[in-house]
Amino acid sequence: MLDLNNKSVLITGGTGSLGKALTKRILSQWPNISRLVIFSRDEQKQFQMAQEYPESKYPAIRYFIGDVRDLERLKRAFRGVDYVIHAAAMKHVHIAEYNPDECIKTNIGGAENVIKAALDSDISKVVALSTDKACAPINLYGATKLTSDKLFIAANNIKGNQEIKFSVVRYGNVMGSNGSVIPFFLKKVKEGVLPITNPNMTRFNISLKDGVNMVLHALDTAWGGELFIPKIPSYRILDVAEAIGPDCEHKVIGIRPGEKIHEEMITSSDSFTTYDIDNYYVILPNIPNWDLNNFKAKFGAKLVPAGFNYTSGENTKWETVDSLRQLIKEYINNDQINDN
Repeated sequence: MLDLNNKSVLITGGTGSLGKALTKRILSQWPNISRLVIFSRDEQKQFQMAQEYPESKYPAIRYFIGDVRDLERLKRAFRGVDYVIHAAAMKHVHIAEYNPDECIKTNIGGAENVIKAALDSDISKVVALSTDKACAPINLYGATKLTSDKLFIAANNIKGNQEIKFSVVRYGNVMGSNGSVIPFFLKKVKEGVLPITNPNMTRFNISLKDGVNMVLHALDTAWGGELFIPKIPSYRILDVAEAIGPDCEHKVIGIRPGEKIHEEMITSSDSFTTYDIDNYYVILPNIPNWDLNNFKAKFGAKLVPAGFNYTSGENTKWETVDSLRQLIKEYINNDQINDN
C-alpha cells in the first residue's frame, strides 16, 4: 500500500490541471508528507496556486520555478526527492504542429533530462504521463509523447544497480482539463453556436479523480517498464454538445491539423505484450528486467488475445448525454471545470 507520509514527491508541470488535482489528493491523504515540490516554469500559475495552497498552511509544499529543458535545474530540484511524477509537456496538437522544434525540446528533451536527473539522484520511482495520441501517432505531439514513453521505459535498462523504477501511464482526455472540449463548449454555449470538428468524432474520457488514482496506482505497484492504460468509457462529440448546449446550433468546421476521428490507446501490434489486470491494461516491455511469471502471479495478469486493440470508436463503454450532464454538473460544482 502506497504511503507518502515522510516521503518527498516532485511534480513537473505541477500547476496544470492534473498537477493541482494530485496536490489536493496528496496533501489530504498524506498529511505528514515530508515535501511536495511543485515544479513548473509559469510563475503566474505558481503564484495563483500558492494562494490556494500557501506554505503557511501546508508546510510541506514547495514552489520551484524551473523548466524541464534545463537539466541542471532539474538536478537541483530532485535533491532529496523520493518520487517524481512527470506531467510537464506541450500538449496542444495544433500548436505543436506550428512550433515543432519547441514541442520536441520540451516533450523529448525534457523527458531525457528528467531521466538523467533522476538517475543522478536518489529517486525511487518515476511515473511519466502519456496520452492516447502517442498510440499510432499522426501528429507531432503524439510522436513526441511516444518517444518520451519509449525513453522512460528504456531507462530501466540503464539504471545499473540503482533501485529506481520508471513507468508510464497513458489515458485519454481528462475531463475539464485545460484546453479540453468541455470548458471550451461551456464558454461557446453563450454564443448559441458550438463548433464541431467532425460529427463522427469520439474520444476516451477520464475524470481528474481517476487520472490521479491511476498515477498513484503506478507509483504503488510499478515494477519498472510498465505502460498503464485504464479501462474507461468513450464519448461522442455530438453527445457532449447535446449535454452542454441542447439548443445550440452545431457548426461543422472540420478537423484541425493532426487530429484523428477516433483515438487509440492499444494497437494490435501491442497486443503481444499487453496484459489485462483488473481495471487496467498494462503493456510490458519486450524484455522486462524482472521475472514475467512472478509478475503474472502477483497481479493475476492475463495476456490479451492476439490482435486486440483498444480504440475510442469501438469501445464497449460509453458515456450518454445524461451521464455527461451529470459529470459536467459535478465538475462545475467542484470548480474543477474552470481550473486554471
